[in-house]
This record gives sequence, structure tokens and C-alpha cells, in this order.
Amino acid sequence: MSKLRILVLTSSTGGGHDARAEAFAEWCFQLYRHDVDVRIEQMLEKSSVVNRTGVNLYNRIQRLAPWMHKVFYAVVEVLSWLNRRKVTFGAAYYLKVLKDYKPHLVFSVHDCLNRGYFQLARETLGADKVRCATYCGEFSGGWGYSRNWIEPTVDLYFSRTPTAADYAVKCGIPPERSKVRGYLMLPRSHLEVLGPVERRVFQTKRLGLDPEKFTVFLATGGNGANNHFDLLPALVKHADRVQAIVICGKNKETYNDLVHWRALHPEFDCHIEGYSEIVHLYMQASEAIVTRGGTTTCAKALHFQCPIIFNAFGGIMPQEELTWKFFRNGAASEKIEEAADFARLIDRWMADRTTYDRVRENFLKLRYEEDPTILIEELVGLANEVAGAKLKRRAFPPANGNGNGHKPATAP
Repeated sequence: MSKLRILVLTSSTGGGHDARAEAFAEWCFQLYRHDVDVRIEQMLEKSSVVNRTGVNLYNRIQRLAPWMHKVFYAVVEVLSWLNRRKVTFGAAYYLKVLKDYKPHLVFSVHDCLNRGYFQLARETLGADKVRCATYCGEFSGGWGYSRNWIEPTVDLYFSRTPTAADYAVKCGIPPERSKVRGYLMLPRSHLEVLGPVERRVFQTKRLGLDPEKFTVFLATGGNGANNHFDLLPALVKHADRVQAIVICGKNKETYNDLVHWRALHPEFDCHIEGYSEIVHLYMQASEAIVTRGGTTTCAKALHFQCPIIFNAFGGIMPQEELTWKFFRNGAASEKIEEAADFARLIDRWMADRTTYDRVRENFLKLRYEEDPTILIEELVGLANEVAGAKLKRRAFPPANGNGNGHKPATAP
């Protein structure tokens, strides 16, 4: 039997795009096993020196000077004009992938991989032989919502929130091709759900923490950009009631320094880890998370009911502005621009716990439930319009369960 082939276009500008690409691939395997073949391509990095240089510069700016992204973003927006009908940089590599793989669906999870890419796919494979879809992870619209996302010829366009979907339609996406699908997380994120008892066991046995203390999760992206040493003094001041989970991404220097710091502060309970694959569990074990406005992390925090403190040290990137605006307008979420802001916030929460309770209550008003398999079925179905494959859909969660009785959320 011929397989259904889906080409996923992504790039490692930050970690969110890749995370969504990997989640989609895992879902396809979970639901369809070997009937659906997913090929993920880091298309910007692999296709041209110009694109690869841009990706490296993006990540360097994110680590060292987020405020510079306002200029970088404006420059990248020029691609919406350069790629309006064709792929300007890296077309040769992309064309080779299309001819070799012959995908039934080209699925983009990155803003710079829509315009031109869909046109070239149809021109190369035939308009009746391939479908094109986009998943945009932005929370809202306005400055920071790249024009590169908007390719009006797309067959299906998925937005994370109704607010973002309205903006996409305003910018040119046909309403009948627009859908709202909020979560695109790995299947394990829907299976590994901690109940109250499991949460306490996880905190004590796995992390060595005190389940009675207020837990703050200091997060970072995969590249390890962080302000941990600026934030920790505010927590140590309340060591009798507060503890921390700290991750460092791939920043080995920060990890090494934190291990030494912890040895000098025995009074403070603190779990330290480098790059983590269980961020979804850390969120469930925490009362709040400090993070930049990355869409994937913030979506997980919302799903796992962990209020966000937005890290705006060094300024907010245009894309992060969209996330911050959504949570500020919808939940009055907190933002910190320097260590003193964080110290005042923690002092206030510790002086009157009801102030935190109100923050959490407002935050949870933005939360929603959905069946995570709907998005996958819609994308696979779109590809199958041209493939005509006989697919056998597996049940989720698996018949043998996940060992703790928890099931994924269902659509309202």
C-alpha cells in the first residue's frame, strides 16, 4: 500500500517551530503508525547560506540583545515581498526535496516558509497532486505578526486563538480556509498528567523539593538565554516558603555556575537541570513560571494551569509582544523588566497569598479544552485528498492506558 507523504517545513529560530513540527510527526505515528510518512526539513538552515546566516543571527540576538529584534523583524518582513510568487533564497534545495519526496501535503510551521514555497510545490508537482497548509502559533495580531505567514492560496490555515485567526483573515487568509486549533504538543503531554498525589510524589521523590512550599519555575528556551542569577535573590529571601525549579537549556556555562550557586545557598531548595524533555511536568509541579513570550512554552503553561510571569529583560521581541498582549489583555498577567520588578512581585505574593490566587484565577479564564487529535486528522485528511490512501486510525489514548488513569482533554 502506498504511504501518505507529508513534508513539514520548519526552522530553528527559537524552539517553538521545531517543537510543533516534532509534535505533529509524533501524533501522526501515534494515530496512523507507518501509513503516514512525515519528513521534517530545517528548510531555512539547509537551503542557503543567506537563510542559515539569518537563523544564526536571530538566535544570537535572542540570547544577547532582544531589543535588536525590532530592527531584525523589519528586515525579515521584506521577504513577504521577495517571496510573493517564488522562493528567492534556497529554491534549488527545496526543489530537490520536492522532486525526491513528492509530498501529498506541504505543511509549514514557520512564518518564512509559506509565501513562494506553496507556489513552487504546486508548480513542481501539479496543483492537483499536492495540498498546502500552515500552522501559525501566534496568540494575537498586530505588530509582530509577520506578513510572511499570510499566503492566501493556502488550502488550510490554522491559528492558535480566535483573536489571531481574525487578524489572519483581515490580512488575506480566506475565512473558509481558516480554523482555530490551539494546542500542538507532543502526545506525552496529554498522557503524563499529574494528579494531586502524583504531584507531591514527583516533587519529593524526583526533584527533592518540599510540596508545601511555593514553587517557581525559572525556564529558558533551548538556546539557554536566561536571567536566572538576577531572579534567584528574590526567591532566596523567602527560602522558608519558596523553592525553585531551574532549567538552563543547552547553556552549559549557566548550568555549571548554578550548581556552584546552589552549594553556596543550602538554605534554599532548588532543582537544577540543563536541557529538559519534561518541561510539561515541571509546569504541573509549579505555582508560576518565569519565561519569555515564546508561544510554545506559554501555550503549555496555559494548558497545565501554571501562571506566567513574562520575562522582558532587555526588551520584548516583536513576536513576543503578541503573546504578552494576549495574556496582558485577557488575564492581566505580570511582566518584569528588571530584578527589582520580580522582587516586588514575589514580596507581594508572599505577604498576601490572595494576590497570587487572583492572578491564577484570571489566568485560568483563558484556558480551553480541545481534542488534540482533531488537528492531526484534518491535516492528514487534507493530504489524503490527493493521496487516496487507505488509512487505519488508531485510538488515543492507547488501549493499555498510561498507567495513571488520566485521559486527554476533549473538545467542548
